[in-house]
Order: sequence, then structure tokens, then C-alpha cells
Amino acid sequence: MNWLLTFLLNALAVVLTDRLLEGVRIAGILPALMAGAALGIVNTFLRPVLLLFTLPLTMLTMGLFIFIVNAITFTVASWLVPGFDVLNFGGAFWGAIITGIISWLLNMIFQEHR
Repeated sequence: MNWLLTFLLNALAVVLTDRLLEGVRIAGILPALMAGAALGIVNTFLRPVLLLFTLPLTMLTMGLFIFIVNAITFTVASWLVPGFDVLNFGGAFWGAIITGIISWLLNMIFQEHR
């Protein structure tokens, strides 16, 4: 049941990101739910591989390259979901940051109530 709540909170975070940024577009509730699932899948399987391959660059930039990896995974998730569009690199960069922060805050709030 915990994964279902996390999935729904990620979908809500993507919708809120759509409302805050012009570079991210969600066409409806179904694409938002699919985007939440796609972000979870991409972050589970692709992100660790990208982090491993970019480890030297991440170390050279003192960890700042992780923001670029997050933007890449956000863009890949948008490629997988019709109706979830990232319009430019700024949308991917800030979308990943804002979605991550909102998702973290929502998970923290709902973890407290259980």
C-alpha cells in the first residue's frame, strides 16, 4: 500500500510542477498518473546506471552534475508518456528539482500521519 501512496503523491507533484513551470505540460489526470509511474520506473532503473557512468564527471563538478542527470531522467520519463511534455532543458532541469522537492514534502507530510 505504501507504493500506491508514493505513486499518487508523485503524480500530484508532477501536476503541481505543471502549474508552476511553463516548460512542463500535462494534458490531464491520466498522463499525470502515468508520469508519476514513469518517473518511478526511470528513477529506479535508469538513474543508477547514469549515475555510475557519470561518476567521474559528478566528482569533478563536486556533485552538481547530478542535477543534469535528474533533468535527463525527467526528460526520458516525458518521452515515455504521451501527454507529458517537457518543452526545453530549463523545463527538464527545474521540473526535476521542483517535482523532487514537492514529492519529498508530500511524502514527509503523509509519512507523519501514518
